[in-house]
Amino acid sequence: MSHTPVLLHEVIKFLEPRSGEFFIDGTVDGGGHAAEIFKRISPGGTLLGIDWDETMLENSESRIRNSDSAMGNRKAKLILRQGNYADLPEILKKEKLPKADDLLLDLGFSSEQSEASGRGFSFMKNEPLLMTYDSSRKPVKEIIRDTNEEMLAKIIFELSGERFSRQIARAIKEQGRRKLIETTGELSEAITRAVPGNYERGRINPATRTFQALRIYANDELENLEKVLKHLPEILKSGGRAAVITFHSLEDRIVKNGFREMGKENVLHILTKKPVPPSADEIRKNPRSRSAKLRAAVIT
Repeated sequence: MSHTPVLLHEVIKFLEPRSGEFFIDGTVDGGGHAAEIFKRISPGGTLLGIDWDETMLENSESRIRNSDSAMGNRKAKLILRQGNYADLPEILKKEKLPKADDLLLDLGFSSEQSEASGRGFSFMKNEPLLMTYDSSRKPVKEIIRDTNEEMLAKIIFELSGERFSRQIARAIKEQGRRKLIETTGELSEAITRAVPGNYERGRINPATRTFQALRIYANDELENLEKVLKHLPEILKSGGRAAVITFHSLEDRIVKNGFREMGKENVLHILTKKPVPPSADEIRKNPRSRSAKLRAAVIT
């Protein structure tokens, strides 16, 4: 399955990966960014790729290793590890690696995970309702079973802005009392029953925001983002650059505020006064990129 890296030109522009550098891709995903970076840090460089989903690492390895300019020399070193980018200081220590020259975090939800993981990320397929990148985490089917209606509504509203969150939470709990919700299809049906027939005038599927909220909650995505931003000085050397690609306002706000606070403390210098969006041409070629925003900074 093909993977199109979002804002690739902009990532290269702001991070400027060069031969011999130590680069961290904290969200390897399909390996699109990593493959291009691996070429640019060859020869002599090291790429540490992290992903919570072990299957994504396995699928991306050959793509990274076979990237064009690396074919002839293979002098760059590739290290792929299952883990969460929030734990990068511990990962660097365990692997006996120094602080890095560059860090990339692409927080986008992969179409490969949605379409091929079998873990219930998409409401378009009827699969077990798991929605976790790491199989050791509590699945969504248990979260909605164990969470009371009021808290469930709060999760849905705060992590997606879904204005029918109370009605959706009530429908989910009522359905669960009759028969436990075990699949994405069952959850999607409960959500659809709870909202008006003309929901968003047909612009998006009624399940879109609720699925997003439950995925974010199940994987502690916002907390992990806050954690890694606080640890940037432990991950990057002085002069090291970080780029973060976000896809919704909650993530972008965390990066914006995190960079701003560290800028005030002279921990880093912000390279992007405003978030950098994809070009019109990229959006035309890859509609999934339309909500992407990139922010970058350099450690002082």
